[in-house]
Order: sequence, then C-alpha cells, then structure tokens
Amino acid sequence: MPKAPGMLLLFFCLVGAVDALHKQWIPDTNYENKTNWDKGAVPCGNDRVQFPAQRKVSVFVNTMHAVQEMWLPVDGEFILNSGAGFYVVSGQDPGCGAGVVTQFKDSESLQWFNPALWQAAATLDDLQRGKVLFSVHEESVPCQYDDVVFKEHSSFRVDTSSHQSSIPVKSVSVLGKKFEGNSEFSQYLSSRSGQLQFHGSSAVTVGNPECGDPTGCDCGNSANHQQICSTVTCASLSCEKPLLPVGHCCDMCGAIVTIRYAAGFNLETYRQRIHHLFLTLPQYKSLQLGMSKVFKSQRLMGIVPFGASPEIQVVIVDGEKGIQSEGLAKDILKDVSSHGSNLGITEAKFQASTGGSTGPPGGIVGMWVGIVFGVLILITLITIMVVLIQRGVLRMPSSLPLSLPSLSSLRRRSDVGELGGPLDHGFDNPIFDRPNMLPDIPGVYGTETNRSISMTQTGVHFVNPVYDENETDFNA
Repeated sequence: MPKAPGMLLLFFCLVGAVDALHKQWIPDTNYENKTNWDKGAVPCGNDRVQFPAQRKVSVFVNTMHAVQEMWLPVDGEFILNSGAGFYVVSGQDPGCGAGVVTQFKDSESLQWFNPALWQAAATLDDLQRGKVLFSVHEESVPCQYDDVVFKEHSSFRVDTSSHQSSIPVKSVSVLGKKFEGNSEFSQYLSSRSGQLQFHGSSAVTVGNPECGDPTGCDCGNSANHQQICSTVTCASLSCEKPLLPVGHCCDMCGAIVTIRYAAGFNLETYRQRIHHLFLTLPQYKSLQLGMSKVFKSQRLMGIVPFGASPEIQVVIVDGEKGIQSEGLAKDILKDVSSHGSNLGITEAKFQASTGGSTGPPGGIVGMWVGIVFGVLILITLITIMVVLIQRGVLRMPSSLPLSLPSLSSLRRRSDVGELGGPLDHGFDNPIFDRPNMLPDIPGVYGTETNRSISMTQTGVHFVNPVYDENETDFNA
C-alpha cells in the first residue's frame, strides 16, 4: 500500500509525457466580447453598430441581438451559432440606454508571434480550467511540436507574417474541428473563413510529428527571436542581479537551474516531479516555473565558439526581488544530489538574481581563462611563422625588412636630416671635434704634444696648452 501513491504519480507522468503542449490563442472576434467594442460594452437595441468598411473580419455570434441599425464591412462574415442572429427594434429598447454609435475594434495588428496572445497547458482540460504553464517568450508562441487551439465557440483574425515561408505545428483546432493533416488544413485556409481568420506572409502547416525524444525537443522559434521580442515590453526590475534565460526577451528576477542529463532522463516526468514535490508547497505557490530543453552555445576557454550543447533550463520567476526562487533552486539541487542518478541527471547548478550561485561567476572566470588562452595562441602563431620563414616555407614581402638596421647604417644616417640634407652641427669645437677638422694651432698637434701630460709628486695631470703656468703668479 505505501507504494501506491508513487505508482499513481509515475503513471500520471507517463501519460503526460505522451501529449505535446497545447497553445491556445487568447483574443477573439466574438460579438459578445465587450473588449471588441470601442465603448467597452456589447451594443444593445438602441445602438447603431458599425464595422470598419475596409477591414476584413470574421465575427462569431453566439446569441440573438437587437440593433437600431448596422453598417457591415465590404469583406467579412458572421458565423452564427444555433439560435443566434439580429433583429431591428421598432422604437426604443427599454432595457438599453441612450443610443450611441458603437464601432467594432480593428484586429489587423494581432500577431501570431506575440507571446502575450498565447497561453499554454498540458491538456485541453487544463486550458478550460485556466491551469496554464509559464514559458520563456520563445516557447510561449506555438512550437513545432505543439497542438494549436482556437476556442471552439469563437472566431479570430491573426497575422502570421514572419521571415519564414511556413510555420510548422503538430495540429490546429478551429471551431471545434482538429486538423492534423496538411492537405485538409490547406483546403480550410483557402476557404472564405480561413482567408478571413488567417492572413500574412507565412502559411501555418500542420502534420509535424510529435517530439520523439523523451529528453525534450527544441522549440524551433529561435529563428524568430527578434520578431517575438519586438512585441514584448520589458518591465523595470528591483532585484540585485537580473538574469536573462535562453529564449527570453527580458531580464527577470528569480533563478535559473541548469541541468545536464544522460540516458534515462525524461523531461515530462521530471517536470511533474518538480511540480508535485515543490510547487504545491505554500512557500512556493506564488512562483512561476518553466522547464525546457535549450541548446546553449559553447565557447572554448570562454572565447572560441565551437557549437551548442543541449541542457535542461529550469526558469523560476519570483516577483520583483526574487527571494523565494533561490530557496526553490537550492531544494531542486538537493533533490538532484539525492536522486539525480535515478533520474538520469549528471549535473545541476543554479544562478539567482539575489547573487547566489553554485560557484564563481562563470563569465569572469571564462574571461580570464580566455585572455590567457588567446595570448598562448598568439605566441604559438608567431613561433610557427618564424620557423616557417627560417625554413623557407614562407617568404616575407620584399618591401618589409627582415632584420633591424645595423649600428653603422644608423651612424651613416646620422648626418642626414629629416629633409634629406646634411645635419647642421653648429660651430666647430677645436678641442672635441675630429683632429682632421681642427685648425693648425701651434703647440697643440706639433712637437709639443709630449707636454700635454705631466707627472708630479701629487700624480698625473693633463696640461692645458692654452694655459701658461709661468704667467700666473698667485703670490703677486
């Protein structure tokens, strides 16, 4: 009996691992949705209803409505539910206020790649109950393995424009009908309703196979990262060290747990385990947690890129300061330390916006290691070039000198000025300049040169030929 809850949890996890995530489009073009009207209220019997004449629109009408009058668009449609329709009120509708002109809002600007317009859940029941999942911005938009859902009793208009010709997904559900084959869905897109609901330069295609890797699959939206982030407005943060997860557009307060795995790891099973063990605890109920496989670029010694390696990224969002998220990150690491080998996890580490982490900042260490590695590479390249030049494998251009100028050449050039002429040495010094340049002064270079040095009892002295000691009398 004690093992029964664990077996039920394992069964629930395995069931959840079979299905892809469901991404549901939030906006609609329903007549009964008051946010679709410029006055913030659904028109009543005394109002005059106006649709933009040149705008294409597909409007779902769920019930019967009274109007005073209605202007219809040139290109549009009403999708009427059973028993729905319109009628004109004769006179005044007592249940309605003063008649006004109410205009239907424009829906042309609603973009497929706006993450704020989607919500994700593990099942359709979770979508209906509002049990949605948190994801980074790239994965908030439908991924290539997801089931796309447009609400059953609803219509919409979505701009699918992107830099790619197609947007692959697993399936698309429209008005309660699920399209899993691309041929059938292409026919719907070419229909009148399909043309009004989907517009843009990229075509949505269905039939993409589900993710067959139990460790998870790449979402496939990294190519549209810039377009996704162009629709996102980042809020100001008050945490100490905001973090930027892979695939996210904005810095956030919280923590990021990075997990490396081996054979036997199952992403969906581990997601359910974290939810069951931690997110149900009172201190963590306010946290948002997203988990997915990402491909993080690898750099040799922190500088040279050499590819990307898969890892599991656990993003924990915690309000404005990110205090509780560090506690959850540490609890996850403790669980990995105790049960990681059974879960197929080989390594786990975390960073928190409060400044906490499992080691020194990788960026600083990588920077210094990269600098040392770069210097070693530079020295190695210079050494190889010198060896190749000495062996004659490489030749330096003839215009570049291979050796430093000699001392004699520098001396020869010392008499040359900046403009190419001889340098001006000033006046000649007969004492210190070269002998062949000195004038012929008697007694200096003649027979009296032996008097230039004299020896006395006090030592050896140099005799100044200009000075005559016989003419000096200190006793005078």
